[in-house]
Amino acid sequence: MRNTSKSITTHPTRRDFLMATGAATAGLAITGKAAAQGAKEKLAVNGGPKAITVPDAGAAKWPLYGEEEEKAMIEMVRRPNYDPIDALEKEWADFLKAPYTKAHFNGTSALVSMFFALNLPPGSEIMVPSYTFFATIVPMRLFGLVPVFVDINPHTLNFDLEDAKKRLTKDTKAVLPVHWIGLPSDMDYICDWAKEKGLIVLEDSAHAHGAMLKDKRMSTWGRMGIFSYQMSKPLPAIEGGMGVYQNEDDYARASAFGDYQMKGLDKKNPYMKYAGSGLGLKLRMHPMAAALARCQLKGLDARNEAGAAQVRRLNDRLLQLPGLYEQSSGRKDVKRLYYSWNMLFIDEAQSGMKRDKVVEALKAEGVNASALHYTLQHELPLYTEDEWWHHKPVIPELPGSKQANATSIALPYFTKDVPELCDQYVNAFEKVWAHREELA
Repeated sequence: MRNTSKSITTHPTRRDFLMATGAATAGLAITGKAAAQGAKEKLAVNGGPKAITVPDAGAAKWPLYGEEEEKAMIEMVRRPNYDPIDALEKEWADFLKAPYTKAHFNGTSALVSMFFALNLPPGSEIMVPSYTFFATIVPMRLFGLVPVFVDINPHTLNFDLEDAKKRLTKDTKAVLPVHWIGLPSDMDYICDWAKEKGLIVLEDSAHAHGAMLKDKRMSTWGRMGIFSYQMSKPLPAIEGGMGVYQNEDDYARASAFGDYQMKGLDKKNPYMKYAGSGLGLKLRMHPMAAALARCQLKGLDARNEAGAAQVRRLNDRLLQLPGLYEQSSGRKDVKRLYYSWNMLFIDEAQSGMKRDKVVEALKAEGVNASALHYTLQHELPLYTEDEWWHHKPVIPELPGSKQANATSIALPYFTKDVPELCDQYVNAFEKVWAHREELA
């Protein structure tokens, strides 16, 4: 696993920051004067005054529904129908520039349908990060598929291609990167390697609605991909999911698995014979969820851009502090979004402080910070028990995933413009960093 703690070079320098924001705003970043002032103030954890004095006033509220969503729900109650589902599938296909989309009850059912659509023999391996939600992996067992746990880059939280290369076997058939909290994986490099090795590329874009790499949206790089519309997601419909397919056979097979209607298929397609029965499940999206998703889709790009700008107004100042980093790939051809967390990382050697001490001090100052420890799938009992697996997965050591959990500092993702609160967050961080020797 490569060490990325010193390889992240995308954070703006002091000179870049001054040029970008002007001297007045730059004065709020850490300076000798600010550090000296912070050093004079006793830390709140030791009885001093808190740096955060303004209420957060719902700064991280989500989802953001309004009058249009309320009208859509009232319309559905007054005139119940399934039309929003078909409309959403078309609008989402147009948004992605994808040939086939299928609305599902949630992201998990979209993943289940995708694994069924693969039609791979039992024992086939799919490379996937352990640092992900269970639904990216557990449904594989229903079809005899075997997860091969791949490490993540601890500063991107995404699929580590170099680690994947070491885990390739004769039974590996597919790779499944996850675009974690809106940051696209390196799909161009992953796709090039997969093509060389004859592997199928899949995508879990449950966090990446509208994110792009090289002007191409996530879940259009692979043969199939999925989205989740659960209410915490960037496009929230309370519950819902979408499958994305590049060819008709995958779309037909995924549709037959969870739908008896078989819409949108050529009448000559062999799966049309299952119209009226499907293959045993009904995973259709709720039309109210589809109506909500259609409302949210209209402003998706604008919300993503506003959220990214809000994060930059905070992070570009925080990242001046020694030993503090953010989740970033450093690529200039990425258009990312944010969701749920604003994820930072601390290099304890560079900062001179332990992560847990920093979080404790920040929380005492009023910062909504946490030492996030995300559940690693490969450490759960499910994957070690023969009962549940046609072929039981191998449990590896994943140092990058552990490093991410040991160094992350999760801040809230602010969903509205809160300049005073951001200023006070910066003040709180500067105050803590000014007491580095004391905390060490």
